[in-house]
Amino acid sequence: MEAVFGYIIGLGAAVMMPIIFTILGVCIKIKFGKSLTKRPLRGRRFRGIVGHYGVAHQQPQPVALKSGGDLRSQPRSVRHGMACGSRRGLQHIGRCVHHSRMPRVNILMLLTKTTKTVNIDLWNYWHFAFIGAMVYYTMDNIAWGFFAAVICYILTLIAADYTAPKFQKFYDKMDGISIPQPFCQGFMPFAILINKALDLIPGFNKLYIDAEGMKKKFGILGEPLFLGVLVGCGIGALACKNGQELVDGIPGILGLGIKMGAVMELIPRITGLFIEGLRPISDATRQMIARKFGENAGLHIGMSPALVIGHPTTLVVSLLLIPVTLFLAVVLPGNQFLPLASLAGMFYVFPIILPITNGNVVKTFIIGLIMMVIGLYFVTNLAPYFTSAAHDVFNITKDTAVAIPEGFEGGALDFASSPLAWVIFHLTHTVKYVGPAVLVVCTLGLAVLNRRAIVRKKY
Repeated sequence: MEAVFGYIIGLGAAVMMPIIFTILGVCIKIKFGKSLTKRPLRGRRFRGIVGHYGVAHQQPQPVALKSGGDLRSQPRSVRHGMACGSRRGLQHIGRCVHHSRMPRVNILMLLTKTTKTVNIDLWNYWHFAFIGAMVYYTMDNIAWGFFAAVICYILTLIAADYTAPKFQKFYDKMDGISIPQPFCQGFMPFAILINKALDLIPGFNKLYIDAEGMKKKFGILGEPLFLGVLVGCGIGALACKNGQELVDGIPGILGLGIKMGAVMELIPRITGLFIEGLRPISDATRQMIARKFGENAGLHIGMSPALVIGHPTTLVVSLLLIPVTLFLAVVLPGNQFLPLASLAGMFYVFPIILPITNGNVVKTFIIGLIMMVIGLYFVTNLAPYFTSAAHDVFNITKDTAVAIPEGFEGGALDFASSPLAWVIFHLTHTVKYVGPAVLVVCTLGLAVLNRRAIVRKKY
């Protein structure tokens, strides 16, 4: 099974996703012909999303690295990316799914009414495998790796249930959908606390500016497209050491700005196509659930946060945080992580935060800023373990996607910065036996509370 899974992974996400969803479609009784002809479209749409994110993070990388290098000559950690992190996680996920039977954990929780989410977001299973792989490679113990992955899985399903009502109310056409993705859900408790703290500031609770409000208030300056151009040009200009270099670099600076602006304009359209491609899977799953559990089961379909990252507030806040995060990375004392490719992962911080702030740009930006500061330190802290795991995988597979340059350590802003990943890793790896016991008690307690809420139909 591991060999088959590894081969499919090696084909790449744009090929892997249509294969997986074709098989899933057949399993939930979508006709093979329809499943086969529709699913490749999802692969192209997924390629479109990944391609535009690629532009979003690859274009600023050279100038960001140059300007970052000028400010601090020896960063210890570089972002080694969603590609590296997901590949490392997916190399491990064959063992993880085969032995711990994560889908069976989901079924068991459904039967015991400790979750209402049916998780069909197969791509983002790499997040669970990632934390499992980190623990496995650093502790050299597969059992502890399974433990960490399953704990992360259970907590994420519980969080998906808790956030589902607000999520479905805030976003259009998301009825019956939840987001069982641990990176998004890991920020949720802190977003709730920070949002409530901001409301305690006199007058702040009355301050509400959403993306549409920014357009009305600031005109063209509030448009994501124009903000993309400004931020891209700003990053390019900051890389110049003097006026002459600035003048000589004008074509490249303008080119970077245009590309960033184009990304901000196209992402919402590409995600709209992605939603269209996933809709048949969601509808068929819902019909199957209705047949098995009854029309009033009220279960949620767990889907990817990629469905909603095209929201204008997410685009605006992510765009504003890119230069801020780069600046913080080079000035924060003790931070040794320069987030280059990680910039694309920033879009995934906000899908669950937006329903909490009701799309308020100011609140969302403040919460995102605090999370990025904390996240940079989390990644710095986990970098040695991340690098150790990457070296082990590279030595076994010789996969260049996980090769980290000599003299550097690797990091991943799009999961290693998550409080959930950091807490699970250290309670499992660092706080021997006591930490895992704490995780088990807390997870069981939250599962019982979740069951009580489900039985009482609170959500």
